Amino acid sequence: MPKVGIIYNDVKPIASRVALELKEKFTAAGWDVCITTGVGGMLGYSNPESPVCHTPIEGLTPPGFDSETEFAVVLGGDGTVLAAARQVAPCGIPMLTVNTGHMGFLTETYLNQVPQAIEQVMAGKYEIEERVMLTIKVFREDAVIWEALCLNEMVLHREPLTSMCHFEIAVGCHAPVDIAADGVIISTPTGSTAYSLSAGGPVVTPGVPVLQLVPICPHSLASRALVFPDSEPVNIYPVNTPRLVMVVDGNGGCYVLPNDRVQVTRSQYSARFIRLQPPEFFRILREKLGWGLPHIAKPTSVELP
Repeated sequence: MPKVGIIYNDVKPIASRVALELKEKFTAAGWDVCITTGVGGMLGYSNPESPVCHTPIEGLTPPGFDSETEFAVVLGGDGTVLAAARQVAPCGIPMLTVNTGHMGFLTETYLNQVPQAIEQVMAGKYEIEERVMLTIKVFREDAVIWEALCLNEMVLHREPLTSMCHFEIAVGCHAPVDIAADGVIISTPTGSTAYSLSAGGPVVTPGVPVLQLVPICPHSLASRALVFPDSEPVNIYPVNTPRLVMVVDGNGGCYVLPNDRVQVTRSQYSARFIRLQPPEFFRILREKLGWGLPHIAKPTSVELP
């Protein structure tokens, strides 16, 4: 019996309704269905009473989801997709992402196209696009106190975000650099269109094997975005006396103390997206962010005498 997973945003009534409808449809077709919400992929936020909300990377996989699951239907916006990626990436489960949110930059199809999309996937007529993920770890006295999978970006900043932070950052075996800024972002190509873009970083197409380091409002004309191979690990040492806050994929994180070390590496796991047609990144940039749209009238061609 084939197995399918459904992950949905239970805050959105329409996502909850469609999830139940899909469960009935798959069950009637003879599929084993595992259904859960995207809440299980949330990292949780730290607070002064509980500075570390730590769940091991493999511990976020929902019950019933495993390597035998042929694919998972994800119903929600980009936040739900980010959470679902953390839930299913350790099992290598491909995701068919359905937009029930607003931007939907990471989604493949829309609610009104779900019946046709499901039939196409059940018939095996699709491609899989793999996106790089990061493993984020916080070390305290050489012990891992927090870890998470990351699809978009890791952000380290002060609490609250009102004053300057100082960081010592080592990329691979290169000499450490000192950065003074409101914070720093380590971004994947997928995350290059998210917070990194707003902070002045470049857009990177998904297939390029690089990461980028983007200072947030740096206090130097020399501190600008840096692109480097994703095979290079990154170690960040906060120099500030007050604690810092780390946020992964805009979702949650932990407090980082002055003697802690944040390590960022390319993960052994990747996010696997089902594509119903060959991926066309520039089309998505144009539709979602308006990149490449003409903003002035093109000159008309004039025939020379």
